[in-house]
Amino acid sequence: MQVVSVSSLKGGVGKTTVTLGLASAAFAKGLRTLVIDMDPQSDVSAALASRSSHGYSVDSVLNNTSSSVVRQAVVPSSWTGPNDIPVHIMMGSPSVSAHDKPTPTKQELWKLEEALATIESHYDLVLIDCPPSFNGLTQTAWTAADSVVIIAEPGLFSVTAVHRTLLALQAMRLKMSPRLRTAGVIINRFRPDSPEHLFRLEEMKQLFGDHILEPILDETLTLQQSTGAAVPIHRWPGEPAQTIARYFDRLLVKVLVEERV
Repeated sequence: MQVVSVSSLKGGVGKTTVTLGLASAAFAKGLRTLVIDMDPQSDVSAALASRSSHGYSVDSVLNNTSSSVVRQAVVPSSWTGPNDIPVHIMMGSPSVSAHDKPTPTKQELWKLEEALATIESHYDLVLIDCPPSFNGLTQTAWTAADSVVIIAEPGLFSVTAVHRTLLALQAMRLKMSPRLRTAGVIINRFRPDSPEHLFRLEEMKQLFGDHILEPILDETLTLQQSTGAAVPIHRWPGEPAQTIARYFDRLLVKVLVEERV
């Protein structure tokens, strides 16, 4: 089981949309996939969940890491049909914000790792959708993760956020998890007709080098449409959707196999 945290220390860059795109690529590849919603906004839960979790959520899991609680917090996604390899969701909840402390204890940081150990044999891939901050929830996700993929858009504040995220990853390796690796930076919402986007993209390539993962994801309504319809991009009709699906196929391979410091 590989555990990947999808992160950004800046909001509004399409982190949840990219999480769903990577999950769709894993689904198409036949990987048993679990998506964990660590963001108090719970957007990925809204996009994936098909039925009530009876009140259990990632908040419940961080309070009690027993296998019974973990199993009740995980539900089938709306993507998964009777004959499909499962995509499951560990439900998010606004109440998880209680765990988003600026200075969590080491015991608190290990909670998700402990919970995932109880279901390790059930999944090939876990994707954790993190909140856009470096408080307790993101640190807990990173402690449980094998790697972190950083989501950015081609803008000035995203350039700064990527730099801060790379520094935070270095700090986490020293503090909690020496195995934690940087999977790379996915550039999202790129507009090739924008001089500002072209400039910032070139700036990020110069600053972050081979951390930048290809292909770059253009800004498009197609992803928003498939997300709103609760359909994986790999099953959304039309050539634009299939082009995006192929992009996510390539990005997933790079996220899972490439290692950067």
